[in-house]
Formats: sequence, structure tokens, C-alpha cells
Amino acid sequence: MKKVFLIAIVSSVFLTSCGAVQSIVQNTFPYTTNVLISTGVPANKEVSSTSTASNVQTWVGGDNNAQIKDVRISEAKISVVSPTRGNLSALKSVKVYISSTGTSERLVASRNDISTNSSSLNLDLNNETGFLDSIVKSSGLSVRTVYELKNQTSSDMNVKVALNFSSVPVR
Repeated sequence: MKKVFLIAIVSSVFLTSCGAVQSIVQNTFPYTTNVLISTGVPANKEVSSTSTASNVQTWVGGDNNAQIKDVRISEAKISVVSPTRGNLSALKSVKVYISSTGTSERLVASRNDISTNSSSLNLDLNNETGFLDSIVKSSGLSVRTVYELKNQTSSDMNVKVALNFSSVPVR
């Protein structure tokens, strides 16, 4: 009886530790960019801002492109950088797309009908995007932010777009 009890305890500890190791091994890597919303931007018109990003080799260090798979968007957030006491109330909608050399653009996050006086906001993730391996492992990764204002701003506003991607190691 003691032997069965001991085997049960050892087995449950082993299985629990495997799950913990799996979550530790799962990679998360960020990308941030700033978008300047100028005073002259008209209301009710979509405006686009594109920035280039490093490829996944820079994010996870070394030549690890072959060591990860199942890359997905895990979080997307926008926040006001300046003015320091600014808020997102001027924004009507935001869409974030990613692409790279030789791949088509994919919508990863968006938010419509923004109605907040907060200085930061989590965007809705596009679950239909699927795996983004071909995009983030390629060179020339770019992030395009499309925004629309409710009304024209009275001063320039700098907004930070922060994306987090997750992946699992190749076994």
C-alpha cells in the first residue's frame, strides 16, 4: 500500500513539473513602436503609420528561427506617451497589421468605437489570424497602424503600440 501511495505521489509531482517546464519554455517576445498623431490629421478619415521591426532572431537572440513554431499574437495594447496626461478619447478606431518581405499583410489586433478617457487600452486580438511563423521569421517585418480620429486633436499626441507574440519550442 505504501508503495502504491509513493508511486502516485511521484507520478503527480512529475506530471506537474512537466506542465511547469512547458510554460517556462514557451517564448514570449515583444514589439513596440510609437505613432505620432499630428494636429493636422483630419477627423473621420483613416490614417496609416508604418514602422519596420527586427526579425525574430533579434527578439530571442542568436539564430533561433528554426527553434520556435506556432507564433501567435498574444497581446496588443495602445497607450499615450505624450502629452503625459493625455488620453485616448480622440481615437475612434485602431487597427494593427503585420507583414514581411514576400508575405501578405495580416490584421493582428483592432478596436472600434473607442470610448475611453484612459491613457491605455487593450486591443481586441484577431483570432482568425492563425500562426504567424512565416511573417515573424522573415526579414523585413513591418507593423502598420491604421487609426481614425473622432475629432481633430488640438496638440500632437504620441501613442505607443505594444505587441506581444508567443511561440513554442520546436521539439
